[in-house]
Amino acid sequence: MPDATDRRLIAALRRDARLPVSSLAAALGLSRATVKARIDRLVAAGVISRFTVELGTGQEDDRVRAIVLIELEGSLSRAVIRALAALPQLARLHSTNGNWDLVAEMDCADLRDFDAALRRIREVPGVVSSQSCLLLDTVG
Repeated sequence: MPDATDRRLIAALRRDARLPVSSLAAALGLSRATVKARIDRLVAAGVISRFTVELGTGQEDDRVRAIVLIELEGSLSRAVIRALAALPQLARLHSTNGNWDLVAEMDCADLRDFDAALRRIREVPGVVSSQSCLLLDTVG
């Protein structure tokens, strides 16, 4: 479980994952070795699963990002999760409560790619229904 210092480190990495360890150390008031060790520990524990890049507005105009809400047949949930995890367009998959069982964040090359991914999701045995919402713009 991350402590307060880990949470400050994670927050700094969320703002800019390219910050050098020495800059992170200075900002947090820690030694470079301590910051490096904490990052390594957070990665090994699975708290940090990847470092990524967010492109600026207009850099990938054809890309389609979407949220897909998925209702499952309960007894097949693990098999569905495994099948969905194999989709290259899947950015993240979350379990949730309420009317939907899973929320899939999709990142697709274009509308045709999104259509193909959505078709594959709906064909997975155990998927009862789905609802998709295209993400038009990031506003905050």
